[in-house]
Parts: sequence; structure tokens; C-alpha cells
Amino acid sequence: MRLAVLASHPVQYQAPFYRALARRFDAHVFFAHRASPAEQANAGFATPFEWDVDLTDGYAHSFLRNVARLPDASRFAGCDTPEIGARLRAGGFDALLLMGWHLKSYMQGLIAARRLGVATLVRGDSHLWTPRARAKALAKRALYPPFLRLFDAALHVGQRSRDYYLHYGYPADRLFHAPHAVDAAWFAARATQEARERLRAECAVAPQARVVLFAGKVVAAKRPLDLVAAVARARAQGLDVQIMIAGDGAQLSETVAAAAAVGAPLHALGFRNQTQMPQVYAASDALVLPSAHETWGMVVNEALACGRPVVVSDTCGCAPDVSDGVAGRAFRMGDAARLAQALEATMAAPPSADAIARLGAKFSLETAVDGVAAAAGRACARSGAAMAALRP
Repeated sequence: MRLAVLASHPVQYQAPFYRALARRFDAHVFFAHRASPAEQANAGFATPFEWDVDLTDGYAHSFLRNVARLPDASRFAGCDTPEIGARLRAGGFDALLLMGWHLKSYMQGLIAARRLGVATLVRGDSHLWTPRARAKALAKRALYPPFLRLFDAALHVGQRSRDYYLHYGYPADRLFHAPHAVDAAWFAARATQEARERLRAECAVAPQARVVLFAGKVVAAKRPLDLVAAVARARAQGLDVQIMIAGDGAQLSETVAAAAAVGAPLHALGFRNQTQMPQVYAASDALVLPSAHETWGMVVNEALACGRPVVVSDTCGCAPDVSDGVAGRAFRMGDAARLAQALEATMAAPPSADAIARLGAKFSLETAVDGVAAAAGRACARSGAAMAALRP
């Protein structure tokens, strides 16, 4: 099958998925935008940078001409690629996978594919727990049911993603599971005991000390101060636990100061690029994602791949999928006491490597590609039937 993929721009979390697709399909990925180092900084990383792994290696790809007045992958009008129709026509594609619908480029791809009789698939991780204004919610309730049905098949990444589609009336028989996934083998091979000992030595962390990791943008929406409060509570109960932060952002200084004020040891590593992250996970004993809202939380996948348990707030999209009570736990967002209890439970009875591996295996690249294959078959059958019905 000839599969086109339309994406906003190269993203470190999506590159392994595209490589996996290329091993199963005759696939080509079209990007609407090429983000600059400065844009990465403006997106919340605080530090201009380029990823230190090639995000476009291992699969066929092209960058479309973005004619937007202000090119930007974060705004609907920031990705405007009218040539996508011609590229789909010239490529002879059977199906188009859209990585969302929040950009003008995606709408251009959807319209072009329907005109050409190319089957359309969409993969989204939106969920109903994301805060939204009442007016916006009402507008979506009216517009989304007919809009989403324009896609021949939809891919959900987890329970809340599936619930989102069903909430807007999308047919259940056109929904397929394609979980968010990382290259687990790549992370596991680099998250070694030697890597753990080296970084902990650099940070002067004693072998017996427990370390909880915060990985990502240090901004208010990620609620790093909740982690500080929870660690202070856990330490007051006698747990020798410390904080490690891999990331930068507007709230880093405040977080460091808060930890110092309550006597919680904190190791601020600053921004760490992709090849450095396995060592960071290896040096920790658990990952904590206390965010106010996350569509999923890909650092959870990375941590599990590195053999580390995870603790997430209940407003993270991944919460119902990872909270098995053993390798993954969830707590009420903003509740430092509940977070402290989850940390204490995780540290008191660390899950086995097998338990972590079983949880992580639920979110494999193979499962994601299987979902795309099933959805593409369904979408092509539906699109073909629709085109036949239009013929005289």
C-alpha cells in the first residue's frame, strides 16, 4: 500500500513511528514546516537548540513549501501548504494519514485527498480532560460530529483519546488503536547501570538515595512545584528521596528556590538532548509527571523503556492506560499529599523489571503500526465504496 503521511514538522517523538511505518508500507512523510532553534526555545524549552538525532532518517520524506505569512507550527494559519494536492496526485497514494486537524495544512490535505478519492486516516491524542472555555466546548459539540466523519478511519492513542472520538459521535467500527510509542530498544540499550552510576556520581547522589525525575519544560502547566511539595512530605516521613530535573523553562528558578526552602535536594541538569536522556532515566528511580494537562506524556514511554516506574497526574492523557498500581500510578492533579503517597508506595515496593516491561509493551511501535494497517484497510474499503457510488 502506498501511504502518505502529513505532519506539521519533524518531532522527536514521532520519528520512530515514521520509521516503523516505512518498514510496513510504501510510505512518504510530508512536513508542512521546518522549526528553527529559536522556535524550539519559544515553545517552552527556553534554550535554542537542534535535536542531536536525525529526525528525518530512515523514511522517505519531503518538506512542502509553506506559504504562510508567519510560518509557525503552533498556529492554524502558520502551516499553509497548497501544493499537497498536487503531491498526492503525483504520488499515486492509496491513503493519507493526517497527524491531526489543527492546522490549515491538514485541512488542505483532507480536502485534496477526498477530491482525489484517496482514503483518509487521522491520528489524534486530544481528550476531554483538557480545559476549554464553555463557548468553545459548545461549538465543538455542534461542529465536530459531522467534521470528524469526513475521515474514513481514526486512530486513537489510548482510552481517553478513544472516548474523545466517541463523545463526538465517531463510529466505533472506524476507530483503531495506534498508541504513542518510542524506540524502546534504543532507550533500553543506553540506560545502563554504568550510565546510572556515572551521572549519580556527577551529581553527588549517594547509591542508597532515591531519585525522582522531572523531565520536560519547567513551566507552570507542568506543575513542578507540586513535585517539590510532595518530596518535602515524603522526606518528612523518613524517605531519603531527591529531585532531578532534566529541562529548562520559565519556572526553573522558582522550583530550585522552593526546593531549597524546604530542604529537598534538587539536581537541575538543564536541557538535555535526546541522546543524553537514557542516562538521565537510568540515574533516577521513578519518573513523575505532575502536569495540569498533557495530551499524553511521551516521557512516560521513555521512562518505561528505560526500566523506570512512573507516577502521573490524573489529568495526563496517559493516566488510565499506565496506572496499573504496580509500575504506574496516578494521583489527583495538584494534590501533593496523594503524590507523596504514590512516591512512597513506589519506593517501598519497587516494581520488578518484568512488571515495568509488561506495562511498556502495551505501547509498542509494532502495535501502533498494526493499528495503522487495520485502519488503512478499512479506510480504503470505505473510500473505494464511496467513489464507486458516485460513478454513473
